[in-house]
Amino acid sequence: MNRIKKTPLDLLDDVYNLAWWMTGSESASCDLVTKTYLKAASKSRETELIKSFRQSYVDLFGQKAAFSADETSCSSDENLIDSLKKWAADMKLSVLLCEISGMSHHQISEIVDKPVETVRLWLYWGRKLLADDRLLKATA
Repeated sequence: MNRIKKTPLDLLDDVYNLAWWMTGSESASCDLVTKTYLKAASKSRETELIKSFRQSYVDLFGQKAAFSADETSCSSDENLIDSLKKWAADMKLSVLLCEISGMSHHQISEIVDKPVETVRLWLYWGRKLLADDRLLKATA
C-alpha cells in the first residue's frame, strides 16, 4: 500500500504534536516547530522534515531527559550520561513517531539512524516506559 506523500505544510499539526509531547510546554513547542520549519526546505520529504525536527530538538534542548541517577555521582563518566540522555530522547521520539505520526519502523530507523530491529526494541520498551512515565519524562 502506498502512503500519500505529504508536504511540510501538511505535516504541521503532526510536528507540533511531536514537539508538545517531547517538551511538555506550549512555548517550547512553538519554538521547536519554528526552528524545524526554518531549517527544512519547502519541498522536503516527510522523513527529511522529521530529521530536521530531531536536529532542532537536539540544538534547543540537548536531548535532556530526567533520570533517577544522580549525575553528580557519575561525573567521571559524562559520556555515559550523555549517551543515556540521547538514547532516552530517541526512544521517546521513536514511540511518538509511530503512535502520533503513524510512521513505519523503516521510516523511523531512517530518521534516528539505527537498525529496524533497534527501533522495534525501542518501541516495545518505550511504550512501557511512557505508560509508566518514569525514564522518558522530558525536562525541556
